[in-house]
Amino acid sequence: MTGYYDIVLGAIPLSLLGISGSLTFATDLALSTAVTLGALVAVALIGHAMFVNGPVDAPSLRQDAPATPTDSPTSTPVPDAE
Repeated sequence: MTGYYDIVLGAIPLSLLGISGSLTFATDLALSTAVTLGALVAVALIGHAMFVNGPVDAPSLRQDAPATPTDSPTSTPVPDAE
């Protein structure tokens, strides 16, 4: 099963090499400029994967968290035994 982060990891070198190579050969851009532009796309992919769609853990219930008043069995008033 291919997830989002697997695609990002594959797209980083693909964008760096693919964009750099295509800009160098197709547009006669200098190699240093083409590599810089390819690296900017790779950095944008990394930034998106880290900050926009960052990896998060699923929310879980803490065992040491205090119970809320609605969860506690003693939260309802007990009538006096008279």
